[in-house]
Amino acid sequence: MKLNSTVLLTLILLTLMLGAGSVSGFLGFNLGSSALKGVTTPDGRPTTKFASSKATSAQQGGLTLLKEAEILKIVKSRIEGKSKATKSEKLDEDEEEINNKSKAKEKPQEVAEEKPQPGFPVNTENEGVTLSVQSARYSGGDLLLKVKMQNKGADSVRFLYSFLDVTDEKGRTLSAITEGLPSELPANGSTFSGTVSIPTALLDDVKKISLALTDYPAQKLKLQVSDIPVER
Repeated sequence: MKLNSTVLLTLILLTLMLGAGSVSGFLGFNLGSSALKGVTTPDGRPTTKFASSKATSAQQGGLTLLKEAEILKIVKSRIEGKSKATKSEKLDEDEEEINNKSKAKEKPQEVAEEKPQPGFPVNTENEGVTLSVQSARYSGGDLLLKVKMQNKGADSVRFLYSFLDVTDEKGRTLSAITEGLPSELPANGSTFSGTVSIPTALLDDVKKISLALTDYPAQKLKLQVSDIPVER
């Protein structure tokens, strides 16, 4: 009897211990669940983080996306504005070029309207060929005579300017260099211009000079211009 009572007491104690353990476990579970309410597992996916960050920044910065039609309209307006500015600049350049050309055309008229020097021009003519000294000026150690020639005759005339004679009022021969004068004057041709250069060192106390020129090779035509004033 004593052994049966001991076994019964042991079973009762085991039952009580199991029941107490079950009750404490249940209570612990309920307390833990209550404490973890509202706590969620963090999202470890990177795309979700980027999307959420972009959405947050868009909401904070007030970013608005333009429609494709509006973008095209803005680009078109800018292109048209640039093209108008380019056309305006081109018109300004064309106008400036036209003005420069008109000024260049006016220059010969201004030269033609210049008053001649006193005693000029000095002219001579023979058989339709004219030789005219328009002006005389000193420049760079030389006396420069501006000369014009024209052939109004029916035949062309050739000249060799090494045959040009330059003398002062005392009959002394002076050396000279011609530039720009044609070797042949065509018949019924236009006027040709050139210069005759004489060293200044040869013109001490010289007040007037003369030019004489003949055609080549016949030497039948003679052009002579006398009393050209060269006094400084």
